[in-house]
Amino acid sequence: MKNKILVVDDERAIADIIKFNLEKEGHVVNTAFDGEEGLLKTFSWEPDLVLLDIMMPKKDGFQVLKEIRTKKQTPVIMLTAKEEEVDKVLGLELGADDYVVKPFSMRELMARVKANLRRMDFSNSSNLSNGDLIEINGLEIDLVKYEVRKNGKVLELTLREFELLKFLASSTEQVFSREQLLEEVWGYEYYGDIRTVDVTVRRLREKIEDPNGEFKYILTKRGVGYYFGR
Repeated sequence: MKNKILVVDDERAIADIIKFNLEKEGHVVNTAFDGEEGLLKTFSWEPDLVLLDIMMPKKDGFQVLKEIRTKKQTPVIMLTAKEEEVDKVLGLELGADDYVVKPFSMRELMARVKANLRRMDFSNSSNLSNGDLIEINGLEIDLVKYEVRKNGKVLELTLREFELLKFLASSTEQVFSREQLLEEVWGYEYYGDIRTVDVTVRRLREKIEDPNGEFKYILTKRGVGYYFGR
């Protein structure tokens, strides 16, 4: 099945070359050249993945991402010309699944797209049975509905947050390095940035851990990585 990808970038030359390369990979591609158009097409065209530039007229990428996340968990890869860590972290904090810094190689971008689509395709598969449910300390991870509940209340997680939680909870008390998590959960190794893992863990903790309490689900092994407690 062909995947629908929306490219939102006000630099038409960049949008066109990304579109060309994605179509070579067999994807169906649509483009938007400002934030408002990108938001409109995200909701009307319903792409499987969005490539979203940060610096755009009318609405910047952060505003667009924030509005997308109020209604959809569509995978979003941020495209940014800035190398400042604050921009990368802010995008991830707002719910971006990934980011690529301009100028990027098309090989790198295609690898990121492929990895994010692979995770999305797996989440939409129906190979899991109704018995696929992880229950730990009041937390329920439903592998069929791709839903997380805490004390009966459904928590709003992005696809990446769910994947990270599922992976850690499937191997309780096993410590994974950031590099291992990047490879296993994000699906790539060489192009990854371990800060992506730290930010996603922080977002996930804010949603599943008790406020003002000690962490009991996702724990840190200092100098090594993260693990899921029993």
